[in-house]
Amino acid sequence: MIATRIPGPATRAEPARKSANLAASLAALALGTTLVAGPALAQTEVNVGFALAATSHYGVAGEKWKEVVDAGTDGRYSLTLHPSSALGGERDVIEGLQIGTIEATIVSSGTLSSFVPEVGVFDIPFLFRDLNHARAVLDGPIGEAMLAKFEDQGLVALAWGEQGFRHITNNRNAIATPADVKGLKIRTMENPVHITAFQTLGAAPTPMAWPEVIVGLQQGTIDGQENPLSVITSAHLSETQKYLTLSGHVYSPAMILVSKMFWDGLTPEDQEVFRKGAIEAKAAMRAFVDAAETNGEAQLKSEGMEITKLSDEQKAAFREALKPAYAEYAKKYGQDLIDQIIATK
Repeated sequence: MIATRIPGPATRAEPARKSANLAASLAALALGTTLVAGPALAQTEVNVGFALAATSHYGVAGEKWKEVVDAGTDGRYSLTLHPSSALGGERDVIEGLQIGTIEATIVSSGTLSSFVPEVGVFDIPFLFRDLNHARAVLDGPIGEAMLAKFEDQGLVALAWGEQGFRHITNNRNAIATPADVKGLKIRTMENPVHITAFQTLGAAPTPMAWPEVIVGLQQGTIDGQENPLSVITSAHLSETQKYLTLSGHVYSPAMILVSKMFWDGLTPEDQEVFRKGAIEAKAAMRAFVDAAETNGEAQLKSEGMEITKLSDEQKAAFREALKPAYAEYAKKYGQDLIDQIIATK
């Protein structure tokens, strides 16, 4: 006869102890995972969309902004940069800020006047004497008053960025006089001030979002475009354009914007960190522009572009040709404001 062993109390309790130990281990693991993952789960991603490449002045500014915000909020907010129009064109991104689907952007003045028309005054040709004059205006009372106007549009403008003075590139001919511009199919930003200026000079301005420009130049849909050296170099336009005219016809600001919906959800302390970061990003952007102004001409010449630079007398001829446009600008923005900008030291 085979004896059957009947489990005693200790033997029957063994599976129960194992089950309890397993449950306790899983609970401890879950608690540990929660503690470890806690900070990561609390981190808020801030999406920053912009049109230019990561290696551009926008990218440099974005990296500086990210560095300051990540450090200043102990990683609770982390900026994710989306260069090269990954989130859409500039107008699309700004509209995303308004409805809260995108948190922030670094943007040119190209579409800003569609949201705050008064900002177009800064795009008047030959308005600024040099970079120091432009920066003094934007950092002063006139520029600060313009930034404040964006809040009514569901946007918070933290700082003026910069692209620099715009110059003309094209594949048709060198430019030395207003007559050389006549009939030129030139891409402009979606900016009524720029469009009016080129129409007045007899060109054929073609507003076009930045992502379409390179293809347009390659296919010959447009003859040329106009941009600061910071863009011309970082976008490698020497690969598609033969002639560069250092015209400096328009100073081109940029802007660091955040969604008001996002901004209103920040504590005052975090708002200050974002604002501080934007100011440091502006400085980084201006340093990039300064370097491009210093080294860009030599770089583009070495890459094969034929370069001419307008003299003061040649610029005066362009101003004379633009007189009808200046009359329109005075009606739209007020001669008093224009005179205040000109008089700023």
